[in-house]
Amino acid sequence: MQYFKIKNLGFIVVIVLILVACKNTTNTNSKINDLAETKSYSEEELYRPNFHFTPKSGWMNDPNGMFYHNGNYHLYFQHYPDGNTWGPMHWGHAVSKDMITWEEKPIAIFPDDKGYIFSGGGIVDENNVTGFGNKDDQPIIAMYTYHDMEGEKAGKVDYQTQAIAYSLDDGLTFTKYEGNPVIGNPGIKDFRDPKITWDAKRNKWIMALAAGQKIMFYSTRNLIDWTLESDFGEGIGGHGGVWECPDIFPMTVEETGEMKWVLLVSINPGGPNGGSATQYFVGDFDGKDFVLDADFKSEIAELSEKSLWIDYGRDNYAGVSWANIPANDGRRLFMGWMSNWDYANVVPTEKWRSAMTVARELKLKKSQSSYKITSLPVEELSKYKKNVESNKNIAIQADTELVNSKVLDLASAEIKFDISDLKNNGFTFKLSNANGNELSFGYDSAKNTYFVDRSKSGDTDFSDKYANTVSTAQRTSINSNFSGIILLDKTSIELFFDAGETVMTHIFFPDAPFEKLSIASTNQQFLLDEIEINKIKFN
Repeated sequence: MQYFKIKNLGFIVVIVLILVACKNTTNTNSKINDLAETKSYSEEELYRPNFHFTPKSGWMNDPNGMFYHNGNYHLYFQHYPDGNTWGPMHWGHAVSKDMITWEEKPIAIFPDDKGYIFSGGGIVDENNVTGFGNKDDQPIIAMYTYHDMEGEKAGKVDYQTQAIAYSLDDGLTFTKYEGNPVIGNPGIKDFRDPKITWDAKRNKWIMALAAGQKIMFYSTRNLIDWTLESDFGEGIGGHGGVWECPDIFPMTVEETGEMKWVLLVSINPGGPNGGSATQYFVGDFDGKDFVLDADFKSEIAELSEKSLWIDYGRDNYAGVSWANIPANDGRRLFMGWMSNWDYANVVPTEKWRSAMTVARELKLKKSQSSYKITSLPVEELSKYKKNVESNKNIAIQADTELVNSKVLDLASAEIKFDISDLKNNGFTFKLSNANGNELSFGYDSAKNTYFVDRSKSGDTDFSDKYANTVSTAQRTSINSNFSGIILLDKTSIELFFDAGETVMTHIFFPDAPFEKLSIASTNQQFLLDEIEINKIKFN
């Protein structure tokens, strides 16, 4: 009996100890979660950009469905809200009055039993040709790719089809069309990313669709019934990987006033510096066929990489343009995903992954022998700029400090420079901090190339494809003067050389914010004619 009592007492003690242990475990788990939240928050604060769009949490890649309506720029994006790496794709959503400051909205389109919601385009059905709305309630049409993951896993080829959805609340929520898919798969494995453009001359909608390593063009008058017109791309341009995320639109050539059509095609891999990048083509489109301009075709035939690129940096991919820009504006406005498939899933952010580039204006210019796309940050950025310092005629030879963190927060800045008499010289800018992190970029006169070196920029160990080479871009401008815009955020640099003729975008992850920007000459002394240092400020 005594034994029984002791045994039961022991049992009770054990139960109590277990309960205490459970409580302590709960407390410990709570502390671990708190620490995890603290760590995530800390990393968010260290790496989250100041003025580039990022999702509050989860994964993001391609910009999708971008249009302007009722005073707002709409940005949709490939989004996996339940994890920080690629997963079942949704369309995330954000809106902005100026393409600089963004307000994230609830998810706009969710996956369903037909598949994940892959990339696509968005437009305003102003005349209600779909019949989904009325003239007073213009429907927003999203066209996207259904990706049947089970079909892909089963080894099928036709697991991607094209579908539409419509919104009657200005793009906040969408209803999927009952007759989806509106374009079935013709037996092509990579068959995706529809982008719609209005062809005013022929009074119909044109859609560019990536299909393996070519682009297929479709047309419609009601956005529901589509006709295949032609395809483009065999033996033309870069073919190092799958073609993705096309965009086609007319542009007026600044120098001549003539009208040309521009086709954007993203490719992965096969970029000029490895991994993902976006090439472009200039030609004519008659509503059926896209034909390269003869001079443009001749120029890319002479290039070793067989392509001209929107951005020669490592981190501008899948970019497309906004639809429905008012005629009195007339700009071609563009934004890309600021990452690279070589390492996008493993960059050192935990709560969220990826950012978008700054919004840019594209222009089509006539060079001596051909056409070139230039791009610069949209003018709306200027309202957030505050001039900190401007200097002229600075003699540069050894490492010369231009600005430091006591004067300017280099995690939110724009710096413009002009050099008129470089001769056979080169220059190297360097961002640095007390931790020994460095990011170098500049011009190599011996090779006539611009370059970016992020091998010492901080955390680089997350991928052997991230910082194993110096990125380069051939200088194409024949102007004797050198000019540039350096746009800096916490973890990105966007370089616009020669009025945007050569652009290079890179992300980086320093151990601490950069504290100093300096410049050095490669050979003999030269004059930095002018430098303008601006703070990007939001309050």
